[in-house]
Amino acid sequence: MSRICSVTGKRPIKGNHIWRSGKAKKKGGIGTHVTAITKRRFFPNLQRVKVLLPSGEVRYIRVAASALKKGLVVKAPPRTWKKDAAVAK
Repeated sequence: MSRICSVTGKRPIKGNHIWRSGKAKKKGGIGTHVTAITKRRFFPNLQRVKVLLPSGEVRYIRVAASALKKGLVVKAPPRTWKKDAAVAK
């Protein structure tokens, strides 16, 4: 499953993990130096949420936490009917 937000389209981005050694000049050292740079990925904070779609359908989608905070999705209301009652009809 891809790590992409269904609402905002956020996806993993590339970056670097920078290793430094030494003591900062401010703290009495001779300065910090970069000793290694390793590639890494930053992943979006995706949450699996039950959402009410514009068509009226309720479905699980993967949404970024930032989209939830902004109120870009409408969460589905709690279910009021019981599964056994629906099957019996």
